[in-house]
Amino acid sequence: MAAGGRPRAALCVALALWAGAALPPALGRRSQVQTLTDGTWRALLEGEWMVEFYAPWCPACQNLQPEWEKFAEWGEDLEVNIAKVDVTEQPGLSGRFIITALPTIYHCKDGEFRRYQGARTKTDFINFISDQEWKSIEPVSSWFGPSSLLMSSMSALFQLSMWIRHCHNYLTENVGIPVWGSYAIFALATLFSGLVLGLLMVFLADCLCPSKRHRQPQYPHSKKLAPESAQLLKKLDEEQEADEEDISDDETEDKEVSNRSSSTNAVRQRPVNPAATMDKS
Repeated sequence: MAAGGRPRAALCVALALWAGAALPPALGRRSQVQTLTDGTWRALLEGEWMVEFYAPWCPACQNLQPEWEKFAEWGEDLEVNIAKVDVTEQPGLSGRFIITALPTIYHCKDGEFRRYQGARTKTDFINFISDQEWKSIEPVSSWFGPSSLLMSSMSALFQLSMWIRHCHNYLTENVGIPVWGSYAIFALATLFSGLVLGLLMVFLADCLCPSKRHRQPQYPHSKKLAPESAQLLKKLDEEQEADEEDISDDETEDKEVSNRSSSTNAVRQRPVNPAATMDKS
């Protein structure tokens, strides 16, 4: 009985080893691929990384997953971190890295980002790292880097769009509001927010650059020159009054002369009636 049990035990061990070798790496061991989110993406700024941006519904992304998992097994030997980002769950990272096609792969080295454009096989990924082929690719400009202000604004815009989408789905599916009603709510919210922002900008502009009519005149030497300025103003007023009197006198003289000349002209131009002269004679 004992002699017959040994072959059976050996057969069971052989079957178990064969089954373990036949299982794919994803099922036989834990995945070496790290998952990045909006809160952990800054880890890319240190060390060397290869990051894949994918979507679960993308057929090309599904075909890439086995090769990416095999490449991740070499990460420790190559001293490179392998990660992935689901753009459907992390829209902020999709906007931050300007993902326009799926899948998209980035190589990150000490804060410099380069887009991988080569073949998508395990061997090509390994050669890309081991042979340092990434040095022949121009890095992304600092203006469009993931940590720049521009890309941070783009990330916030993508997050806002996703939040609006969730709100729309909630209003139409859970609350039962029709689609046109949801659009009307968002239109009114947009108008109201624009009005508030416009008033805020006007208020800030008026505070920073006040209008001239409300600005009080500033005379830094007004206290020191007060007596002198008073004397000057008094002299100017006296001169102005004297000039006005001279002008008024000249005007009256001109009027008198004009009146005299008009009276003499009237006498000279007065017609003489010949019938009246004949009667007197």
